[in-house]
Amino acid sequence: MTNYELLKFMWWKHNHITFLLLLLLSCLTILCLWFPVDDSNCNAEAIFKSTSQKYEVSAIKVVVQPWRGEHHVYGIFIVPDKYKEPPFFVLTVKGAGSYCEKPFGTLQDIDGISAEPGTHLIRDYIRTRTALRLIFQGLYNQLKDPQNWKLTYPDSPVLF
Repeated sequence: MTNYELLKFMWWKHNHITFLLLLLLSCLTILCLWFPVDDSNCNAEAIFKSTSQKYEVSAIKVVVQPWRGEHHVYGIFIVPDKYKEPPFFVLTVKGAGSYCEKPFGTLQDIDGISAEPGTHLIRDYIRTRTALRLIFQGLYNQLKDPQNWKLTYPDSPVLF
């Protein structure tokens, strides 16, 4: 075997391994994006099925910039102070699903939006991988639409 044939063989072997590694990495990335993680600590379905009264509010602003990393896909909501200390609420994003969460703080000013007296602002996030999945499915404009982001507060305790 000549040096040229040996180099040609080694090049093919090296590229073949690189191709297989890239294929494996692509498959793992797709699996991570497509299968959602549900780590919520309450049952959103029980809240929606409950006959008790609920308060629902749409986002006033949505930021969708998942290419900037974690915490760059969120909605901003104006919520009455009556709902400042609830045990939980449900974030629903059309196409992404519903996420039951505990409140993590309230603000009076976010991204140049100020809360009126008697209200506060909530900034709630969806996972970056969920946003990327929706964008890859062609739902970027749907994700950016504030009317597709809803916060739901139960007015009475729901067993979950």
